[in-house]
Amino acid sequence: MLGVAGGIAAYKAAHLLRLLAESGHDVRVVPTESALNFVGSATWAALSGHPVHTTVWEDVEGVEHVRLGKSADLVVVAPATADLLARAASGRADDLLAATLLTATCPVVMAPAMHTEMWVHPATQQNVATLRERGVLVLDPAVGRLTGADTGPGRLPEPEALAQVVTAVLHARGRRDLSGLRVVISAGGTREPVDPVRFLGNRSSGLQGYALASAAIARGASVTVVSANVELPDPAGASVLRVGTALELQDAVRGAASAADVVVMAAAVADFRPAAVADDKIKRDPTGDTVPAIDLVSNPDVLAGLVAARAAGGLPDGCTVVGFAAETGDADADALAHAQAKLARKGVDLLVLNDVSGGAVFGQPGNRVLLLSPDGTIDGPHVGSKPAVADAIWDRVAGLRG
Repeated sequence: MLGVAGGIAAYKAAHLLRLLAESGHDVRVVPTESALNFVGSATWAALSGHPVHTTVWEDVEGVEHVRLGKSADLVVVAPATADLLARAASGRADDLLAATLLTATCPVVMAPAMHTEMWVHPATQQNVATLRERGVLVLDPAVGRLTGADTGPGRLPEPEALAQVVTAVLHARGRRDLSGLRVVISAGGTREPVDPVRFLGNRSSGLQGYALASAAIARGASVTVVSANVELPDPAGASVLRVGTALELQDAVRGAASAADVVVMAAAVADFRPAAVADDKIKRDPTGDTVPAIDLVSNPDVLAGLVAARAAGGLPDGCTVVGFAAETGDADADALAHAQAKLARKGVDLLVLNDVSGGAVFGQPGNRVLLLSPDGTIDGPHVGSKPAVADAIWDRVAGLRG
């Protein structure tokens, strides 16, 4: 069920509805009366294929608010206005949406959208805290352009990011085993500049890291994403730190990890960088006879550095460190053997192996991973969509943490 409250961001909910429907979900839309001032009922009916009601006095014989609340697999409210949050927190049932929220027995996700002053007001924050205490997943709003010239926290996350949360919550099947955990996830791929135009990089898209973020949020965690050159909508409900190079990523991860319970290094971090960056674009020799040489130096091992920082007390006691290994086989060993050697060197609690031979995995919707533990246990292969693989990884992390 998609609830839509009366805010300008209601237009984004139409796109969310289409994404959910195209993914195969059967969606019933329940707008508030004020939401119809922004998007009319004909739009909701056309996109969902179902009639649209706003009050408990319509379809009385079907007891609509009870039927919707009991039959839904998930209720997502986007946008959730300050007024709707207040009414839900106080248990009011003065329209069909509020009444349905009272009868819902499935997971409930609320995506707030409002002016910054309304979001940070103590009354709204208290209502959000109340709903979260009751098990409602209330996402933090995105930061950005609001109505008019205002900018700040209060923007509705992009529909694609909200759709990913829906997928994650459905995969989680009501599990909240990460509640209260502070999670840091690196995602994407670093880029090391050669000159103002060129860089050394890799093919990581950030899809798996962002799926891990959405899955962790769905399971109750507070998530910070260190995002390296990712061209995807920010994960809804996550705090996002943007970086470019390996050195920038190291600083951002170390800073965020100082208060983390779990750190997942899903980003593809460059092992090397140019020793010097040219101030101007390196020109091609017109004759083609001379090719410039690029001297490389090693980047720091961010993952091993995290493990060392934990041993030195730089990370909280009991912090779980998870690494990723994108490997291929070669003349010396196969991908698994290389990953097992990396696990022994790094000292992490869990290593996720991607065999990327032939360019597999990067930018693709699916993944295939093995989960390697220091005791020699090999869990998997886990094969499926990246959201499904994310849940398999979090299942293992939850097991490690007891």
